[in-house]
Amino acid sequence: MYVCNCNGIREREVRAAIDAGATRPADIFKACDSRPQCARCVCEMRDMIDESRETLRFAAE
Repeated sequence: MYVCNCNGIREREVRAAIDAGATRPADIFKACDSRPQCARCVCEMRDMIDESRETLRFAAE
């Protein structure tokens, strides 16, 4: 599934960037060698980052 239609960034690419240490949408764009255009995807990227943090927090308990 595409997260960013403007740049063709897929969900698996976003997750890979997050797993590699991305903590902001800007980090994800950088990892995917692209730039935000319409920025509609930024909220979804933030949600994915937050989801990842929650998963790690529960795993640490």
